[in-house]
This record gives sequence, C-alpha cells and structure tokens, in this order.
Amino acid sequence: MPDVLVIAEHNENDGSGLLPWKSFPHSANRMNWDLIFCFTSQFIWGLGVPEGVAEFNDVYGLGEELLDMVPKPVLAVLFLFPYSKEAEAERISNQEKASGNEKKKPSENVYFLKQTVGNACGTIGVLHALGNASSHIKFIEESFLDRFYKSTASLDPFERAAFLEKDREMEDAHSVAATAGDTEASSEVDEHYICFTCIDGELYELDGMKSQPISHGPSSPDSLLQDAAKVIKALMEKNPDSMNFNVMALSKNSG
Repeated sequence: MPDVLVIAEHNENDGSGLLPWKSFPHSANRMNWDLIFCFTSQFIWGLGVPEGVAEFNDVYGLGEELLDMVPKPVLAVLFLFPYSKEAEAERISNQEKASGNEKKKPSENVYFLKQTVGNACGTIGVLHALGNASSHIKFIEESFLDRFYKSTASLDPFERAAFLEKDREMEDAHSVAATAGDTEASSEVDEHYICFTCIDGELYELDGMKSQPISHGPSSPDSLLQDAAKVIKALMEKNPDSMNFNVMALSKNSG
C-alpha cells in the first residue's frame, strides 16, 4: 500500500465506504501538511520505529469486507474528521449525556499527552498510537521515540506536552512537514485527528484537546479495528454534509 495519506469522502450509498478522493501532494491545499506528513511510514521509521516493523495503512471503508483488507495485527486506529469548536462542544456534550465516559477514570496504562500547540494533532495522534503500542514495537535505542517515551513515562499529560514543545528534533520534523508541500500550511486547521487504541480490555479514544482518555467500552486487540469503526461510523453520521474523513491503521508487520 502506498505511503500516502488519502483524503476520503463518505460513501453515501451504504455509509460504509471511504472512497479515495485526493492524494499527496495535491491535498495540501485542503488540510495542514502536518496531517499528511506524519502518517507516512518513512516519518515514523525516521523517528525510531525499526524499518518494516510497523507502518500506517489506509482504511478504505468501514464495512466488514474492507476492514478485512487492513493488514493485521492493528495496534491503533487514527481518524480524521471535520473540526470546529461548536461541533466539538456538541460532540463532548453528547458523549457525556450518553455514557458519562468523559468522567470515567482511565486505566493508568494508557499513554496520553495534551495538545498545547496549534496544528499538531497529526503528531499527537502518532505519539498516542506509538506510545500505546510500545509493548509491541521495540524502538531503536537512543532514537527520538526511545528517548521521548522513556523521558516522559512518569510525567503527567501536560508535562509530556511541555517536553514535546521543547524538543528540537520534533520541531525540525514539523518544519519539514510545514514546508514540504506545494502550498503553505494554514494556521486555521479545519480537520482534527484522534487515536483509538485498546488498553486493558477497553477501547480508548485519545484526543489531546480533551482532558483525559475516553473509554468506549470493552474491546480486544483482535477486535480493535472493528470496535473503533463502530465509533467512527457514529461520528461520521453527525457530519453528513462533509466529505473530509480519513481512517488510518497502525499495523505491525507479521513477517
């Protein structure tokens, strides 16, 4: 599968498809370059994931047949959706009314950090995905990821964010991401990435803009992709007029 981020539009016929719409580099005028650049295998390999051990793959639809095409095992799922302060406030309010999961204390084994800088949700999504997959991926010693997770293991979410802000290596990566495209990255990002992962038998939504991880109920490593797809479908249904949706899966290579 090509190492490009495919922006997808909702398949209005059955609600299960994510049809390829625009691919790198022409999508740069529709979204922040950080979101595109971070979800390439070369990016995570350069930060400390051993080459070929794990990679991001496009999820082309949320129906069972299309989910079965995604390489397994899946370690994390990333979801891109239209973002606005008004829509986000409504989303949080609805979640609180539905289950109270926003207030439920998450497992201490969930790695979570806050997003305190703008236009960084792609990076935060990657760090959430890899940070909660560290038991499956051995990072290259003394690489950025190895040093970052070891240095922040005992810190709280805000301290982790502060550590990330001061890190020059990630700052340089952001500079590359911001200047690599044909168009200048906008300071106003209209899309947002969140991560889904399974920790201690629960499906967690990790969003650096929120106060803590959100549990979406029971899950397992084998059903992570399907469980995340159910939540994602519900979120997509709340934005029926939008075509800017994308789902990526972090998969570990079985070879």
